[in-house]
Amino acid sequence: MLLNSDLLLKPDLSPELRRRAEAWLAEDPDPLTRAELAALLASNDGVELADRFRGALEFGTAGLRGVMGAGPNRMNRAVVRRTTLGLARYLKSMVPEVAERGVVIGRDGRKLSDVFARDAAGVFAAEGIPVHYFPEVVPTPLVAFAVTHLTAACGVMVTASHNPPEYNGYKVYWGNGAQIIPPHDHGIAAAIDAAGPAGDVVLLDHDAAKTRGVLRELGPGVGEAYLAGILGLRLHAKDATAVKIVYTAMHGVGGRWMVEALRRAGFERVFPVPQQQEPDGDFPTVRFPNPEEKGAMDLAAALAQRHGADLVLANDPDADRLAVLTRDAHGYLRPLNGNEVGVLLGHYVLTQTKLRSPRALVITSLVSSSQLLDMAVRLGARSEVTLTGFKWIANRALARAAEDGSDFVFGFEEALGYTVGTVVRDKDGIGAGLVFADLAAWCQGRGTSVRGYLEEIEREFGLYISEQKNFTFKGAEGAEVIRAIMGGFRKSPPASISERRVRAMRDYETSVSLSEGKLDTLNLPSSNVIAFDLDGGVRITLRPSGTEPKIKYYFELRETLERLEPLERARARAEERLRVVMDAFVVLARERGQPL
Repeated sequence: MLLNSDLLLKPDLSPELRRRAEAWLAEDPDPLTRAELAALLASNDGVELADRFRGALEFGTAGLRGVMGAGPNRMNRAVVRRTTLGLARYLKSMVPEVAERGVVIGRDGRKLSDVFARDAAGVFAAEGIPVHYFPEVVPTPLVAFAVTHLTAACGVMVTASHNPPEYNGYKVYWGNGAQIIPPHDHGIAAAIDAAGPAGDVVLLDHDAAKTRGVLRELGPGVGEAYLAGILGLRLHAKDATAVKIVYTAMHGVGGRWMVEALRRAGFERVFPVPQQQEPDGDFPTVRFPNPEEKGAMDLAAALAQRHGADLVLANDPDADRLAVLTRDAHGYLRPLNGNEVGVLLGHYVLTQTKLRSPRALVITSLVSSSQLLDMAVRLGARSEVTLTGFKWIANRALARAAEDGSDFVFGFEEALGYTVGTVVRDKDGIGAGLVFADLAAWCQGRGTSVRGYLEEIEREFGLYISEQKNFTFKGAEGAEVIRAIMGGFRKSPPASISERRVRAMRDYETSVSLSEGKLDTLNLPSSNVIAFDLDGGVRITLRPSGTEPKIKYYFELRETLERLEPLERARARAEERLRVVMDAFVVLARERGQPL
C-alpha cells in the first residue's frame, strides 16, 4: 500500500496555528522572512510552522540565540526590533541617566548580524537613547569592555558565538560590563512581552540618527584602550620572542585583534591560518565553528607542523573562547581540554603575579574541574563556585569585591571560557590567549614546556581527569526527551554507579543537597543541574545546554600519583577508572528515557 509521505510529514495547519502565523506575517518588517512564512502557509507545513510558533525565543542566557528564519521562535528582524524596544523601555525605567550614558552596539561577521545591529540601533535612537556604534565587526569581549570604558548603561552584541552558521543571537550586557542576570533578565523579558507587534516598532534611520547625535560611530580609541588593558595582563613579557605560535580565528572576528595583541607583546613568529583569518558567515572550512569539534583545528595543526610551532591558539567566531594545542613529551601536537587550560592559567596567575594580593579571588563554575578551587585553598587564595555561565562568574566577582574587598584575578569554565583580571567582565578569548602565550614563553624560558608545567601542577596538587558526553535532541520532541532525562534522575536517583556508592546528590533546581542522609540547602540561584559525588573522588554533573538543544554530562575523577610514578601510567589508570563510570552512567541515562 502506498502512503502519502507528504501528508504524514506535513499535516494540515490547525485554524489557530494558521491565525497566529498570518498575524505574524502581517507585522513582519522583513520581505525575506515574509516570503518564507508565506511559502510555509501555502504548503500547509504544519510541522515546521508548529515549531516556529510553539513559543517565542526565550530571553535567557544573556539574551537570545536561535536559528534564523521567520516566526517568533526564530532569530529575525521582527524579534530583534521587539527585543530592542523592550530593552530600551526597561532601561528607561531602571537607569534614569540612560539618555546621557547611552548603549553600546557591536556585531560579529555572521549572516544578518549587520542588519540586526542596524535595526537595534534604530530602535534605541527612536527611543531617545544614544548609541555607541561599532561600524565594523568586533569581538564580543571588546563590546563588554566598551560598556565600562564608556560608562554606558548597557551593551548589545549581535552574535551566536560558536553555534552553526544558521544561528544568530543577541547578547546583552548590563552597565557593570557583565552579562545580565536576575532580576534584569526577567524584567527585560516582561518588557519584550509588552512591546506589541513588530510592525508598530518605530526606528530612526541610521543617517538621521547620526545627524541628530544619537548615533555615535566609535573610532579606534576604544580598541586601543582594550589592547592596552590586556597587554597589561602579561607577567613575563621579556620572554615573548622565543615562542612560535599558530593562530586561527575560525572564520570569526578575532583575527586582527589577536595577531595585533601578540605582535605588540613581542611575539615575532605568529602564523595565522590564512583560510580562516577573515570573517565569513558561511564558515566554509569547518562543519561546526567550534574549536572543540572534531576536525575544526585540522588546518591550524597542519600549519603548526609546517612551521614547527610550539603552540596553537584558536578563538571561536566571536573570540570570547580560547582553545589550545601544545607539544607533548614526544613532540606531537595535542589539545589541552578546557579544564587543563583553566588550571594552567589559574596556577600561573596565582603564583607568578608580581604584587600578589592577599585577597586574590578565583571563581569557576560547578561543571568545571574542582582542581582550581582545591589548588586555591592550598595556595592561600580565595575561591568560589557559581552556576554554569560566565555571567555568574563576572557578577559574583563584582559582588565579592563589594562584600569583602576580594581582588578577582581569574575565572574560567570548562567550555573554553577564561578571563584574567578585570579588564573584561566576561570571558575573553583574546586576553586569555595573550596571557597563555606569555605562560608558554615563561615555560620555555625556564627550560620546560607547557605540558611539563602542567605535570608539575598535577604532581603537587593531584591528577584530575575530566570527560564530557553531549547528546543533541532537536525540536519540541527533543526538548521533551531532555526533560524526561532530568526528571528521571530526580525521581529515581541511583544509589550507586559502577559499584561506586553515591555519597551525595545536589539538585540545583530545588536547591537541595542530600549527603550521607543529611539534607542541606544550596546557596546558589535555581538552575536545572544535578550533581552526584561518588566514592573514590568521582563527580558526575548533568544539565541541559543553555544555548543548544543538548544535554550534557560532565565526569571528573581525582587520582593520587604514587611516589615517582610515571605520569602516563597514573593517567592511563585514572582514565580507565573514569571510563567504567561513564559507561555505567550512560546505561542509567538510557533507562531514564534517552534513546542512545
